Amino acid sequence: MSAVLTDAAVESRSPQRPDEVVGAFVACSAAQMETAARTARTAQAEWWASGPGARATALSAAAEALAAASGELAELVIAEVGKPRAEAVGEVDRAVAILRYNAQLSLVPLGHHLPVAGPVGSLLLDTRRPRGVAGLITPWNFPLAIPLWKAAPALAAGNAVLLKPAPAATATATRLQELLAPHLPSGLLTVLPGGTATGAALLRSSDVLSFTGSTTVGRTVAAASVAAGIPVQAEMGGLNASVVLPDADVAHAAKTIASAAMGYAGQKCTATSRVIVVGDQPGFVEALTEAVRGLVVGDPAEERTAVGPVIGAAAREAVTEAVDAARAAGGRVLTGGETRDPGWFVSPVVIDGLPPQARLNREEVFGPILSVLHAEDEDSAVQLVNATRYGLVTGLFTRDLDRALTLVPRFDTGMAKVNGATSGADYHASFGGEKDSGYGPAEQGLPALDFYSRHHTVTYLPTPR
Repeated sequence: MSAVLTDAAVESRSPQRPDEVVGAFVACSAAQMETAARTARTAQAEWWASGPGARATALSAAAEALAAASGELAELVIAEVGKPRAEAVGEVDRAVAILRYNAQLSLVPLGHHLPVAGPVGSLLLDTRRPRGVAGLITPWNFPLAIPLWKAAPALAAGNAVLLKPAPAATATATRLQELLAPHLPSGLLTVLPGGTATGAALLRSSDVLSFTGSTTVGRTVAAASVAAGIPVQAEMGGLNASVVLPDADVAHAAKTIASAAMGYAGQKCTATSRVIVVGDQPGFVEALTEAVRGLVVGDPAEERTAVGPVIGAAAREAVTEAVDAARAAGGRVLTGGETRDPGWFVSPVVIDGLPPQARLNREEVFGPILSVLHAEDEDSAVQLVNATRYGLVTGLFTRDLDRALTLVPRFDTGMAKVNGATSGADYHASFGGEKDSGYGPAEQGLPALDFYSRHHTVTYLPTPR
């Protein structure tokens, strides 16, 4: 197990060394949640009154505190969630960049001035003000980046933050709070360890809620938030496809898709789960398989490792069960599927020959497993892309700009990448999916300020003379 959770305790364990306890914490009680929420509301009033310049300065200082602790944080991410070193270092760098970017968002205009259908000298202002306390429920796979791409814009907009991390990433979230606390009012950002009960209590204590996790849990969170009358955004699962057209650069496409599918053991909502090969391309599947075989599987602390362990026993079992089900449905395992101990390791799997309706082509596994499908033409490829309940991101590999401009608008996904990996996103651009991949407004960039703010329309009329 990567995390042990009881009614009173949270314990995170290293997925590459399950006997190693990375952190042990007391789960947040209902009384502690109420206290944290009251403290947050007091701190939020102080934070908002301090003004945008003070908020920008504080968030900039927080970014530098993270940068100064970058080596320590990378080691913690490696130990707690098994992220390969190169990606762990990259996530820390991204966390620093997110804070620096959002520090400047504190200074963007709060609204705009509209014309008034009244006497000259009147003013009509549409402004933004903070919602109050932002409740954040975050996953384990990006233990720094996802909490910060939620918390940083919430803070920039003038809110307080209550963060419930996934149990398996509690140590990283707790260290994040420790590093940020000296630069923020006391109680403005609080980490609340726990599981489902803590999440439910957090929802009841929040004025706005942001969730990232599975589709099943996300639907429940969204419904509960709507019932409670608070704004909600839920980023959920993905079953992302990459379409390879006959004119694509085979070597580039194979290498890029292999990395996007298997890097970090496929444990990203934006990982490539399906590759759709259009037309007769006899060499592509072989190139893809060889690229996957070339990825180094092993200890995430090693520089060369691209594929570390999955997060826990249940995650590894899900991959091995998916392989068995694929074989039973007529699929051919081209490579991978072997497990090894200690740690929750499973070698990356490529499967060919499954029908589109097979479970692997319809449901997310969240592990290092990739299904290869074949399409006669571009129209058939688009149908395969859209034939799932998910709609997060689609990749397209082609050298023809006209084809890209024609095909991309036909993908029922919130994002698209042309000649690039489905995995990854720019922190200053909006991030969000369609269908069962997302509910509510997009995250990141300028749209995040709108989500964490409420509009306030004010009319000023001249005094009669």
